[in-house]
Amino acid sequence: MALSALHQVELKLLQKIITICTAEQIPVFLIGGSLLGAIRHQGFIPWDDDVDVGMKRTDYQRFIAVAPTYLDPNDTFLQTGASDPDYGLSYMKLLDANTYIEERNNVNNAFKGVFVDIFPFDKIPSDPQLQRAQMMHFRLEDAAILLKLDYNFVKTPLRHHLGKRTAAQLADVNHHKLDREGYMRLYEQSDSRTYKNLASQYDYDKEILSYQEITDLITVPFETLQVPVPRAYDQILTRMYGDYHQLPPESERVSKHLNKLIINNHEIL
Repeated sequence: MALSALHQVELKLLQKIITICTAEQIPVFLIGGSLLGAIRHQGFIPWDDDVDVGMKRTDYQRFIAVAPTYLDPNDTFLQTGASDPDYGLSYMKLLDANTYIEERNNVNNAFKGVFVDIFPFDKIPSDPQLQRAQMMHFRLEDAAILLKLDYNFVKTPLRHHLGKRTAAQLADVNHHKLDREGYMRLYEQSDSRTYKNLASQYDYDKEILSYQEITDLITVPFETLQVPVPRAYDQILTRMYGDYHQLPPESERVSKHLNKLIINNHEIL
């Protein structure tokens, strides 16, 4: 019941993203588990509880610029490090403003609602040493931000209310956010034709796409929607999951994030 209600809200958010991208001619595509769900299940992986989409960095920045003109702030909130000073992640989320969600072991002051994750794919160098250096600097800045904003702390009776940050503390965090984005975009002006989701939870090589893979898109069914995916989905999913048609053991068919869910003032979970 909870996952079904969650999925319906996520589908509405995904439709909003696709509508904006279509109107503005911004390429967007499903990635990770959402791409796997589209191909293997023609929709959500039945036990999955989130939606992930990707964009090239230039398209990602354009989406940030134009999306607010399409969005009703009473319904949705485009969450970035700039729009929510307490938000610490390196990618943006489109949130439903009439919902509330708590994720396991993720207690912080950032605005919370049912969301779709929108990841930037940044150019990376071909030299493995430069790749390692870029990733190291990104991770150091990312860790500093999440620590300063109290991310990933387990909720305990002593942590019902997190302290508000001072203007000086938020300015310090913002400096780290700018540095982190600088490292992500370090090779933006290079002639590299290789792109990576630097915020990926997968091993380094898993979510790297060539220019051809990231730009040659087709449309496939996803529940009630038609969604864009890379034409090379088979090689991408094989790279990420191996035999992706094989279902995982039943013990692993569980939602990863959901702890509490409220939709339109009704507690679902």
